[in-house]
Amino acid sequence: MSTDAAAGLLEYVDASPTPFHACRTAAELLTAAGWVVLDEREAWPTEPGRYAVVRGGSLVAWSTEASSAATDPFRVLGAHTDSPNLRLKQRHDREHAGAAVVALEPYGGPLLHSWLDRDLGLSGRLVLRDGSEHLVRIDDPVLRVARLAIHLDREGQGKEIDPQRDLDAVWSLDPRAFLPWVGEKAGVDASAVLGFELMAHDIQPSALVGANGELVSAPRLDNQATCFAALRALLDHAPVDGVRPVVALFDHEEVGSTSERGAQSDLLVTVLERIVLAQGGARDDLHRAVAASICASGDMAHASHPNQASKHEPLHPIELGGGPVLKVNQNLRYASEARGSAAFAVACEQAGVPLQRYVHRADLPCGSTIGPMSAARTGMTTVDVGAPQLAMHSIREVMAASDVDHYTRALGAFLSPQL
Repeated sequence: MSTDAAAGLLEYVDASPTPFHACRTAAELLTAAGWVVLDEREAWPTEPGRYAVVRGGSLVAWSTEASSAATDPFRVLGAHTDSPNLRLKQRHDREHAGAAVVALEPYGGPLLHSWLDRDLGLSGRLVLRDGSEHLVRIDDPVLRVARLAIHLDREGQGKEIDPQRDLDAVWSLDPRAFLPWVGEKAGVDASAVLGFELMAHDIQPSALVGANGELVSAPRLDNQATCFAALRALLDHAPVDGVRPVVALFDHEEVGSTSERGAQSDLLVTVLERIVLAQGGARDDLHRAVAASICASGDMAHASHPNQASKHEPLHPIELGGGPVLKVNQNLRYASEARGSAAFAVACEQAGVPLQRYVHRADLPCGSTIGPMSAARTGMTTVDVGAPQLAMHSIREVMAASDVDHYTRALGAFLSPQL
């Protein structure tokens, strides 16, 4: 079971080098299982069913098949589709010593050293003059951010990377403009490209590694592992009578979520309201439904590092393969509180998987998730959860293969509780 779940994760990650591709991959999985992708600009159907909407790099999917009242509670699984990486600047072409170079800049908080001297592809989306959108994926090893040789900088080895100076990539020994080449690869006229969001990605395939293949080595586990687990939870678990399951995958978490499609946007709130209205309810029914609802904000968790034990809270060790992680922070960097925590603990019990509890060291700054902002935006009881991993924000991250199965089963039990 765990092997099957991990293999599915590898396929999902390898198909999804950007948030736009992650949503397309998710939509393909959903439509193959009977979901209908709706246009936000159109009226929504009033009959019960399985539906989804995509807004750029974000997606919301839900089912009303087991719901008979507009006031039925929602069970929401939240995650984010974006990961730290290097992105193409708007003006990016330059030439140096006969080589064509493109200017890149960090997105989010990548571990920059891990991006140096790697074979990188390019992916993202192009928007043309007529408003059409084209996804781009170039898996050729076209970009290379070269490290300075040790002979030229013996004192500077291991120093902080300058994001302005040190991250431009060599891509050709034929100095020319980069975007026309990308357009040619994408099959579009570069002169018609008026907008683009393009980013580098690791072209090395995801893999099961370790002596017995017990570890997952892959890019973007933070947070595509949660996206995959949430989607499988929705696809593999029938809705419980009187409960409306929802999966919300947001873009832009790594840079604060303040966008038209991030967790601080109106996306989830609008979708929930339109679900209620389509079922014949009114705005008061929405508020009643939300008051009875619970959201699990899923984002990957820090496993205890074997070489850096002092960086972890000593009373809260987190094991690879030890099961899902409940994340609590007294300063609300995570949204977990007692009611939500209890609901997720029950889900783990019902799924038959172990539960770990994470607390960040009090003397270190703690990262955050979509949980607090989504809770504030919706007013919904929220719990922050994750699966343990190492090397978070590196170009390659590691988790236990068994935890893919643990995580998926726990999220499935949360989404379809045994009431």
